[in-house]
Amino acid sequence: ATVLLAALLATGPALAEHHKPFGYGPDNGPEKWGQLNSKDAICESGDMQSPIDLAGANVTGNLSLSVNYQTGPLTVSNKGLTVQADFAPGSTMTSGGTIFNLIQIHFHTPSEHAISGMRYPLTGHFVHATEDGILGVLGVMFTEGSANAELAKILAAVPSTNSGPITVADRMLDPNALLPTGRSIYRYMGSLTTPPGSEGVNWHVLKDPITASADQIAAFEALMGDSARPVRAINNRLVVAPE
Repeated sequence: ATVLLAALLATGPALAEHHKPFGYGPDNGPEKWGQLNSKDAICESGDMQSPIDLAGANVTGNLSLSVNYQTGPLTVSNKGLTVQADFAPGSTMTSGGTIFNLIQIHFHTPSEHAISGMRYPLTGHFVHATEDGILGVLGVMFTEGSANAELAKILAAVPSTNSGPITVADRMLDPNALLPTGRSIYRYMGSLTTPPGSEGVNWHVLKDPITASADQIAAFEALMGDSARPVRAINNRLVVAPE
């Protein structure tokens, strides 16, 4: 449990208050992150940073991915730079024979990963960790279309200003309903997409998007603003695209 808590605390924009303030503006934006705090220097010096343009994939293959997500209590927080929903223990993702425990999902507008320069208007990052603290993230893209019932629950519950986790009595969240039917993925080794930019993150990005309504996308944009880090260089990494 201690390892999982440490992994949770290290993920995503949730730790903004523990660093010199970072954000997405000209003075504290992504190109400055490595200079705002010495602990975040890898954001600038690292060669395995995320996100990337997935069209740069250099191998194709149908990699095995399975999820065993359980419906659980709706627990949400407004982190200022992101909206986050926390999950109770018991949900897992299995990739390459490794079991990752689901911790939380947080959102970015627009999507951080691109495909041939195109970004979706909204993305969700399911953050996981193994028992020994190795991080694995599953990214899902949202395109404008029909409303998503689980996003509606999150948006109805999240405070309009910064908050800690709030559990909504008698409201349950089904993470499976935030995923497309297809499980084809892009796969590569990368990093957290916000400070501290830690590398060694097992990235999985689903090829197929799911829909969110225009109003839902606008609501996330109003809460978070522009919260997407520009794509980073792939360098010498292996990036696998689905066949």
